[in-house]
Order: sequence, then structure tokens, then C-alpha cells
Amino acid sequence: MASPDEFTGPTTELLQALIRNECVNDGTPDSGDETRNADLLVQYLEGAGLEVETFTPRAGRDSLVARIEGSDPDAPSLCLMAHTDVVPVNPDGWRHDPFAGEVIDGEVWGRGAIDMLNLTSSMAVAFRRLATEGFRPKGDLIYFGVADEEAGGVWGAEWMAEHHWDTIDADYVLTELGGWSTVDPHGERAVTINVGEKGLAWRRLRVSGTPGHGSMPFGSDNALVKAAEVVRRLASYRPAAHIDDLWNAQVDAMDLPADVLAGLRSPDHIWETLEALPTAVARTCHAHTHTTFSPNVAHGGQKTNTIPDAIDIDVDIRTVPGTTPDDVDRHLREALGELYDHVEISVLQHSDPTRSEFGEGNPLWDTLTTHTQVAYPGAKLIPGLIVGGTDARFYRNRGRVAYGAGLFSPSMDFASFGTRFHGNDERIDTESLGLSANYFYGIAKDLLT
Repeated sequence: MASPDEFTGPTTELLQALIRNECVNDGTPDSGDETRNADLLVQYLEGAGLEVETFTPRAGRDSLVARIEGSDPDAPSLCLMAHTDVVPVNPDGWRHDPFAGEVIDGEVWGRGAIDMLNLTSSMAVAFRRLATEGFRPKGDLIYFGVADEEAGGVWGAEWMAEHHWDTIDADYVLTELGGWSTVDPHGERAVTINVGEKGLAWRRLRVSGTPGHGSMPFGSDNALVKAAEVVRRLASYRPAAHIDDLWNAQVDAMDLPADVLAGLRSPDHIWETLEALPTAVARTCHAHTHTTFSPNVAHGGQKTNTIPDAIDIDVDIRTVPGTTPDDVDRHLREALGELYDHVEISVLQHSDPTRSEFGEGNPLWDTLTTHTQVAYPGAKLIPGLIVGGTDARFYRNRGRVAYGAGLFSPSMDFASFGTRFHGNDERIDTESLGLSANYFYGIAKDLLT
């Protein structure tokens, strides 16, 4: 029987190397350079005698697939899917070099330490150990190191699903965002496994105006002035809360006063409840219960003395379960009011919310429950909703069961995870690295044997 301590050192070292490769994906087609991390992982896995395939949809954007063949083609298969790219970073906001991958006070610091190179490394370490032990599963075990997750998967999971589906297909999939735990008022620990995710509805809003000389602004039709009001209205818009079984399960596990818990369940009182909570907690609670609108990029204007005739605003919209593209348009009309007719809306990216079945009797859920007990005896699993986007949707859209899973130490709670995700001073404790690698190792052995 393996223990988490056996996995901590190798996972830490691999995570440090992945961080140092700086595979930064800014959303442009030629960013990312995930080939650096793909080459590193290929070398690491081939060292265990595994055959690894690489796939190159665009120069520098490699993904890789390794496989331990199953003995029974009809047996369920499992894919450990992990992305190799990270989001951009402003080093000025960090206390330490975001690409040094240093271990400081028992934590690995660096961009990607949380999202999601920690799991990319722990999955690879578990996979390699199984291979070196001569593991012979009934169903296939796949390691899928995928590029371009941070920009929607166009050059990664989406491209692989369209061109090499048979290579990456699996009945069950484990990927990012899950594994933190909470302790409720009764002292019972619950570990979140994310079974669904919000939809992605990125929109570009082009605000039109009439050009003119900047020295005569009175009465002008200034697109930038209108765009500022568009941004203000989006920021202040309050759509109705979405309270479902996944959110209620999360609330059940929170150690908060009874009146706060009641407020978090109430569509009529949730806003006042959020406003009374610490910002880090309120931010995550709000994202789990609302379709959100975040205007994050603006383009336009030509010259300081020229009134602009067009401003583009890129808005990150994340939709709660059940939201359709028509609902997104309705939200924008409600938020903008009469300005809606002054805006041309185009789609940057769109994917509907997705969700997998879960609960007792589901083989993957049951196996995760069993191996959670290694670190947390008596802990229960609770289902959660990922508020960002992951590559799991490409599997769920084809009817596969995909969960966001991992296993983290008690120090990595709900709020800490949320504040470090895409944030300054991103880091993960080494204890969590060992726990997660041991977790994936045990799950694969049990599920596929």
C-alpha cells in the first residue's frame, strides 16, 4: 500500500520543472509554447518504458497521450486529463519570482501551482509509478497532457476531440478543480468533487459613436463615454440567483452561522448576505450562484484629439446551469437598458453549462469516496460546480462522466483556493501534492482492476 509521503518529492520536483518552462497562454494562437511542457512530460513518462504520442495542431502547441492498455476492451476506461499551459502574470504583484518554482515554507510558488500544474504533475507521477510497477488494468488508463485549456481548448482538447477522439476517449475522466475540504459546524469534513461547470459566453460589445474633434466635445456622440456607461451597468447588474442541489450541498458543509447559511440559500436575501461576508468568501459564493458579467478588455480610439466612433468591450460571461444563448442576450438587454440598441454583440466563445451524474452507485464516485478516506477517515464527498471553464466539457458533451478532483491538505480551503487561482502569489503546499498523487494512484488501481 502506497502512502502520500512517497509521492511528495517526485511530484514537487516535476511541478517545479513545469512551472519553470513558462508555458504562458495569452489567448493568441502562437502563445503557450506548451511543447516545452509536453517534451518534459514525454521524457518523464518514457523513462518508465511507456510509449507516448504527441499531437501538433499548431507549431509549439503540442499535446501528449500515454496509455496503459487494458486486458478487456469492454471494461471501463479512465483518463487523467491535465493541461500544460498557464495564464499570464504580472511579476510586480508577486513576492517571489512567478516562474522560479521555489519551495518556500513548504509551498511551491509559481504561476500554475494551483491552475493546474499541481495536478498535471501529480497525475503524471501516479501514472509513471503504476507503469513501473507493471500495472495491468482491465480497462485502459490514459494520461492526457493537453495544451490551450486557458484559451478554451481550440488548439488542445477541442482539436483533439475533433481529430483524435478515439485516442483520448474514456468512460471516466478526472481533471482539475476539486479536492479542497471544509469542516461543518458538527466537525464533519467534506471534500468537494466538482461534477459540473458553468457555461462560457464570452461576448464582444461594440459601442458605436460619431467621430469628431476632441476640442469640441459638447453634445458629441462619444463611443468611449457610452462604453464607460455600458461597463458601469454590467458591473452593477444583479441577475437572479440560481439555487440548486449542488449549491445546497456546498452550503451544508460550510461552518457559518445559521442565519448566514439561510441567507445563502435564499434568492431573496443572498445579496445582502454576500455583502456581509469577507470578500474572498463572498466572491466564490456569488460566482457559484449567479450568471456573472466581467468586462475585462476594451479596445478603441485613434488619437487623443479625436472623438472615437467605436469601442470594443470584451466581456467574460459565465452562465449558471440551464442558461441558453437566448438567455444571455436577455441578460444583456436587461443590464444595458436603452443602450442595448447602441451595441453590436458578437460571440467570442460559447459553451453551454455541463454536468455529470454522481452519487452512490456510480463507480467513479464510489472509488473517489473510498480513497478520500486515506487522508480523511469519515469524510464525505459533496458535489460542486466549477465556476470557470475546463476541458471536462468536451467529454461531458459526449456523454462521458468527468469530475474535477484532487485531494488537498486542510490548509487549502475553499477561500484560499479561490484567491490564489489566477491571482498573485499562486502557490500550493507540498503535502497536497503527495495527497493528490497518492489519490490518483489508488483510484486508478481500484477502478480499473
